[in-house]
Amino acid sequence: MSIDLIFRLIGMVVFAVVGVIWGIELSKTVLPALGNINFSATQLNIALGVVGGILGLVLTPFITTKPFRGLWGLMKRLSVQILLSSVIGLMCGLLFAALLAFPLSLLPKPLGEIFPFVGVLLFSYLGIALFTLRQTDFFTFFRNIRSEHKTGSHVSENRPILLDTSVIIDGRIADIARTGFIPGTMLIPRFVLNELQYIADSPDSLRRQRGRRGMEVLSQLQKESLTPIKLNDMDVEGVREVDEKLIMLARQMHCPILTNDYNLNRIAEIQGITILNVNELANAVKSVLLPGEDLVINVIQEGKESSQGVGYMDDGTMVVVENGREYLSKTVRVVVTKILQTAAGRMIFARPEEIIHNR
Repeated sequence: MSIDLIFRLIGMVVFAVVGVIWGIELSKTVLPALGNINFSATQLNIALGVVGGILGLVLTPFITTKPFRGLWGLMKRLSVQILLSSVIGLMCGLLFAALLAFPLSLLPKPLGEIFPFVGVLLFSYLGIALFTLRQTDFFTFFRNIRSEHKTGSHVSENRPILLDTSVIIDGRIADIARTGFIPGTMLIPRFVLNELQYIADSPDSLRRQRGRRGMEVLSQLQKESLTPIKLNDMDVEGVREVDEKLIMLARQMHCPILTNDYNLNRIAEIQGITILNVNELANAVKSVLLPGEDLVINVIQEGKESSQGVGYMDDGTMVVVENGREYLSKTVRVVVTKILQTAAGRMIFARPEEIIHNR
């Protein structure tokens, strides 16, 4: 038997009893005033009892289970930070209202009876609104106070970091995790794993290959990562998109998202979520070269100009070799002449010094 049916039956009985009691009162006052009518007190009681039972059967869920479920769903969607801020704000508001209740009760009637109750409502609302609107400032303030008594490693060692599907498929996270540079615990929600499995089972061969690569990277992370990695069954109800679930979960847990998805990066940053982008990390750790320094490069193709050759460094940086066309398929030592930073990335111009290896 469902909880709705139980409450409906209880409501039907309660409303029916109320209808009968109301019928008894009406039969004492209304029927004598109407005079001779073909309607007895017993019939009136039964009629109002039946009407009350029907109303109780229909209306009880709307005043019991449905409001509770709506409130419960709202509580589940709200982050722990918002809930805690609301409770603290409510307590502070009630404290101020209690302090002002006695002075307000000394006012002349009826103000002395009304104002204390109005003060409770007003200060409760103001407390909740203030602490909810400034929740980030309050939590940052208390976190900074806590940080003064702890080292930075102790503060961040247990911080969870959410991984999205793209960064797992990319694969570079396995190399990063193997070095131990990531603090805290890498957390993979169940819905991310489900999306990875869906991609691995895709009828499209390219998507299927990417999904299987992601599963291999995940297995490699579990075996070789120096950073702890955990699977989590937490989910966000009412949301279907994986990116939206990650953002809401990151807001609830107050933790960053590790990704290389540009769209997720932008949307999360707009909503105040911390993003750890693998592409930005890769750009930050690219080797720094200055004009005049030399490096060894393999010339693999012709450049845009007729005499140019093009090679690539290990990190993917393009190296344009002047007069390098004659060194195609050869490994040469070159001297950096100019470094150009473009929107597409960094480009290095160099001139050849000597042949290291012929293919």
